[in-house]
Formats: sequence, structure tokens, C-alpha cells
Amino acid sequence: MLFGAHICQKGDVIEGTRFCVWAPHAQSVSVVGTFNDWNGKNFELEKINDEGVWHLFMPVNLAGEIYKYEIVTPSNQKILKSDPYAFYSEERPQTGSIVYNMSSYKWRDKKWQNRKQKNVQSKPVFIYELHFGSWKTKADGSHYSYSELAELLIPYVVENGYTHIELLPLIEHPLDISWGYQGVGYFSATSRYGSPHELMKFIDLCHQQGIGVILDWVPGHFCKDNHGLYMFDGQPTYEYENSQDRENPVWGTANFDLGKPEVQSFLISNALFWIEHFHIDGFRVDAVANMIYWPSTDGHQHLNKGAISFLQKINEVISFYAPETLVIAEDSTDFPQVTGNVSAGGLGFSYKWNMGWMNDILTYMKAEFSDRQYLHDKVTFSLLYAFSEKFVLPLSHDEVVHGKKSLLNKMPGDYWQKFAQLRLLYGYLIAHPGKKLLFMGGEFGQFDEWKDQEQLDWNLQDFVMHQKLHAYVKELLKIYKRNKALYEMDDTHDGFEWIDVNNHEQSIFSFIRKGKNEQDFLIIVCNFTATVYHDYIVGVPSKGEYREILNSDELDFGGAGNRNSKKIISNKGTYHGKPYHLAVTIPPLGISIIRPIKKRKEKKKTDGQKKMHSNDLSRRKR
Repeated sequence: MLFGAHICQKGDVIEGTRFCVWAPHAQSVSVVGTFNDWNGKNFELEKINDEGVWHLFMPVNLAGEIYKYEIVTPSNQKILKSDPYAFYSEERPQTGSIVYNMSSYKWRDKKWQNRKQKNVQSKPVFIYELHFGSWKTKADGSHYSYSELAELLIPYVVENGYTHIELLPLIEHPLDISWGYQGVGYFSATSRYGSPHELMKFIDLCHQQGIGVILDWVPGHFCKDNHGLYMFDGQPTYEYENSQDRENPVWGTANFDLGKPEVQSFLISNALFWIEHFHIDGFRVDAVANMIYWPSTDGHQHLNKGAISFLQKINEVISFYAPETLVIAEDSTDFPQVTGNVSAGGLGFSYKWNMGWMNDILTYMKAEFSDRQYLHDKVTFSLLYAFSEKFVLPLSHDEVVHGKKSLLNKMPGDYWQKFAQLRLLYGYLIAHPGKKLLFMGGEFGQFDEWKDQEQLDWNLQDFVMHQKLHAYVKELLKIYKRNKALYEMDDTHDGFEWIDVNNHEQSIFSFIRKGKNEQDFLIIVCNFTATVYHDYIVGVPSKGEYREILNSDELDFGGAGNRNSKKIISNKGTYHGKPYHLAVTIPPLGISIIRPIKKRKEKKKTDGQKKMHSNDLSRRKR
């Protein structure tokens, strides 16, 4: 890596620090810092090409020193800027960059790197999304460090059964309440929680426990604070020249000029940097819609071809250098082939957040029970497009903040009914095709919406219904990972079949999830009203014995105990277009998952075993 501040050797003898930065409009660039009393005289960088790359080698190891670039703009104004390529930064509110040696950390995750899932599409993926600063805090309200939180968070994630964690942005950012989405230091892990090596250790320990780490990443726009990327050398550098394209009034940020080769290089290098130096397993790419469409002034959407080319290019590069890396698009549009191959005109993402599913199911869940029969399509519509892309089903931070209420508190009805419906929602989440994501606190039923300046309401785990909900979520993850039918064919029509899609009067939905082996299938029945049904008839594809492997109404989960505790024997007779049917109990505001009982195949006896069996019989006769 060329840009930034690097501890290196010049020739075979001299150890020193090399500075390199891109400032195409600058008249001059100097490095200032604690090592020269912030005086740039005699510390000027040399402009080494016409593209505006500036370079300086100092024959001294400056590790730990704070620095900035002193830039003389085209209008002769002298400005101080943090290094866009710095590996470490001062803790806010200070804004200096810190010379840091990235290479000295010794990784111990070789086993994880060797077993990384290259075909994750046919594997279970359940992501636990979290904000580092508010998952849990110290008694005085201060943050845990990367190393300290590792001791608390990693055992918790393992105990709950999640396959991955997704961290809200950890690039350096000045404002806590931006949650990291308005960054200034794309190569600098935020110093709020410690050093880059501490973050490396956190990720290393996750990998040693079999947990993948996904980083929320924002290549579309950046913070406009004076010390950052904005007007870096006095002119638009990383941003668009045209103010209409540049300014992002929704977030008060500036949009990256994604059509500019140098900006593309900056961002692609940044993604590879996180993969190489931090062993990141994936990226959730924020606000893709903001990139692929220009800001609209006429009410119509206009494609940003430069941004589309950038997204295709970065996905191709990541796929080439680190093909096992997940790249997940947070995209709310109907732009086609987001997860399609670039060679076929697609954007090349691994997965796309299914925002349509999320919006529809939450609209449905917020409705009164009696009104749900009129919103039936909110549940069924997603299956019309569920296999057009490779999807992640997100119940994310965006849905539990800014007055939207927590998932638990969105549910209508009384206290018991709220919990019953949240269990039903989570059950439907694992049953619906697509990989899964849940934001922190949802697992035990956070009653208040997310408070980003406080820790989660862990005291709720002292209350019985929250304890039982948490036990249910843990069991759900076990059921999900044990049953290939729930994940093996997420992205194909062959993995899903409706049993009864038309029962809007009772708001009951029944369907089949299938694995690659035809014997791997599950019967799923969801009841979105408060009425319990006994001897409810459900069509099934094959004869045999069945058993219920999950019922959200179990007493242990906080339910009323309306479950199918005995073997369920199929009856011959066509129902729902199937040759056999079951008579089952359907819990109120609940989900039932039923699996056929597989018959054990008798092992063929060898000649020796047959002879022994014959001798045994003859002895019995005597």
C-alpha cells in the first residue's frame, strides 16, 4: 500500500517514515505534527506526478506521533487535514492522525481462514447486528474497549447460536450519534474503543469461536467536517464538482464522486484493506439506492452509470481477491440483478437486504388481528419475487429507532399477545426463504426502541416473559441450523411450496420448506390471529408419521401450551392438493413446524452375521 504514513526502510539500512497523499489541486503539501511542533517548514512533500500524488520520506521512526497535512489551496488558503489513509486517529473530539505500525499483530485464526464457507448460499446464515458503543457499557456509562467487549460479547453470541455478527460502521467518525455512517477516516478503525490491534484481536477471537464478522461500510457519502475528506485540497476532490450531485441534504454529507477513477481506487483499496489487515468476512454496503440513482429534481429516477460501474468493479475485485467474502447490498429499490453476475449485467453482490419483505411483514404485524384478513398480500407478496435475488431478511436497527418503537412494542394486543406475536414473527423469519438478520436486543424483547447513547435494557432479563422469549430465540437458532430445509435452497423456487396461500379469513398460512434431499422437508403453519384451532387439516405430500419440532406456544417459551405433543399420523385423502393430510392443533398467534419422522434403514447382514443368527435360533429351539 502506497498512501498513508508507513514505517519502512529506505534501502537496506535507513529506517524511517514515509508519507504519501493525493491532493491534485494543492499548491503545496507539508506534514506537521507533534514531532515538529506543528511547523511545516522544511517538511514539504514532493509532488511526484501530474495526478497530484505527494511524497516524503523522513529517516526516523515516527510511530505514535500525531500528524496532519498542511495544504496550500489554489486560493492560497492554508488548511489542516487529517490523513485520508491514516491507520489510527486521535480519540474524538481531537482530529489528528497517528502514525501506526499495522504489521506487528500476529493472527491465530488460520483454522477459520482454511474452513471459510465458499458456498455460503447452501449454509445457515443468521446475523446478529450490533452497535459497539451501546450493546453494553460500563457502570459509569463509558465504553468497553474492543478487547474488553470481546470477553462479554463473543461468549454471548456463541451461546445464542448466531453464525455472524454485523458491526455498525467502525471507521473513524466525529459524531457518536451518526453511529459511524458519517465517516472521515476510512482506513482508521475508530479509536473510541481502542487501537487497531485491539480490533484485530476482537475479530481474531470471533474467528477462533467460529463467528464470522461483517462490517457495515459506507462508500456512498462522507462527513463534511473541516478536517476530513470534504474539499480536501480546497477543491472538490473525493466529491462531485456539481453541488447538486455533491450535497446530500438528507444526511448533511457529501456524496463520493463514484465515477472518478481515483475515488474508485480509494474505496476499492479500502475494502481490500479491511479484508487483508482485519480479516473481515463481509461488508454490508449502506445506502446503495443513494449511489445507483442521481439525486432527483424532476420526480424521476436517473441512473448514475459511474456509480453502477463502480459497484460492479468493486464486487469483481473482491470476488477475485477474496471470493469467500460476503458483500451485502442495503438497497430499497427494485433495481434488477443486484445479486446477478457482472458478466450478465448484474451488480455482483452476494446478497441484498429484502426491504420489501421487512416493510410488508411489519405493516402486517402492526395491524389489529381482525384487520389482517384484508392485508393478506403483505405476507404472500414477497414469495412472488423471493428468488429473483439472493436475499437477507433484515429486522435491523433502522426499524427500532426514531419513534418506530421496538419490535415487541409494535405488536398490538395485551402483554401476553405482544410476546406471542414476536415469537410468531421470529418463527416466520426463520421459515421464510432467505438468510436472517436480527438487531441486538430483539432476542430478549427490548421494550423500548434502541437508545444509541445507552446500553441495552439488560435488566429485562430478570423478568420471566423476557427470559422465555430469549430461550425461544435460542431454540429457533438450533432448529434453523439443524434443518437443511430451512437454508439449503434459499434462493430457488425448488425450496418452497405453498400448501394453503388463500386462507385470508382465518389469517393462517401453511407451506413447505425443502432441502436438496427430497426427504428433507418441513411443514410450517402460521396463525396470525388469537384463535386456537384443534384438528386443523393440513395437506402433506407423503404418507407417514410426523412430529412437531417447534411450537411457539409452548409453556417454556411463554405460551399457553397448545401444541402437538404426540406423533401425528398422516391420513389418506386429498387436501390442499396433496395426497395426504394431518389433523393438528394450531396455536393462537403462533407457528408450528412439523417434520416427517424418517424411518431407519435396516443394515444388510453379512454372511457371518446370518450364520450367527441361525445358530442362535437353533440354540433357542433346543
